[in-house]
Amino acid sequence: MAKPRSAAGATPRFAETSAGRMQETVTQNLLELETHFSFGENWAQYARKIDERRIEEAEKSLVRLVGREAIQGRTFLDIGCGSGLFSVAALRLGCQRLLAVDLDPRCVETTRGMLQFHAARARWECRCVSVFELDPANVGTFDVVYSWGVLHHTGAMHKAIGVASKLVASGGLLALGLYGKTPFCGLWRIEKRIYSRAAGWVQTAIRGAYLSLFRLRLALKGESFRKHRENYYQQRGMDLYHDMHDWLGGYPYESISPREAVRYLRELGFEPVRSFVYPCIGLLGAGCDEYCFTKPLPKSSSAALLAGASGLKVV
Repeated sequence: MAKPRSAAGATPRFAETSAGRMQETVTQNLLELETHFSFGENWAQYARKIDERRIEEAEKSLVRLVGREAIQGRTFLDIGCGSGLFSVAALRLGCQRLLAVDLDPRCVETTRGMLQFHAARARWECRCVSVFELDPANVGTFDVVYSWGVLHHTGAMHKAIGVASKLVASGGLLALGLYGKTPFCGLWRIEKRIYSRAAGWVQTAIRGAYLSLFRLRLALKGESFRKHRENYYQQRGMDLYHDMHDWLGGYPYESISPREAVRYLRELGFEPVRSFVYPCIGLLGAGCDEYCFTKPLPKSSSAALLAGASGLKVV
């Protein structure tokens, strides 16, 4: 029996239904922790190292990227809160209200513990939810939406950025840390897929090999590994070994060039404020390029503000 076709020889309806189901399955997979590297245990272990000096470094990082005045007295959304370090930093910088979210329940548990210890009296909430489930109709919009080193691990980075952008209030800021694109991204994607699914002893072997190469690179540059390890906390309050595990296993994995990032955010209606880009060949991996974008006020709102400042009446 011939399969029915729609007008003009279009795709059969049953194929449309199949495609719809396929898209639904793909979207559902992005909401399931099993399709992602298990970051929760790594950040739970790292959280035990968090002390005053690491919190201070996190605060410096936030001020550098977002600005202290943009956080004080404002609302703040931390997408992919991980250890909770930057949620704590935002509250200590004067954030008026904070929502921290993560797909991994262990990260949510760790962040709650951090906030209860360091910011018990502040206004905060912590939820176990995927970025793809965040809706302004349910959670509202925020003056600052912050997601550092997270959205490139969702399996649909551009879609995740789009969702995050809708959560920014007019006049607010979107702060992102995204892996920069390098010639070796394809190879690293394969490594991360293998590492994230490997047995513990295999992961240990891969870390050992990577660490040996890392030490060799430092030696060739005349740098001390011990000093690098001891001072690593100055990089956003992080820890070398936990960052290494995060890098080797961070799957899904995507990357983006600065030009692509700016172009895409402009398509979403944002304008760049500042960025910190770290070009590299990527042989031993790549760090996150940092971006801060603003969502301009609607023209009518801008006109009203200008008129108010000058004493004019807008009609």
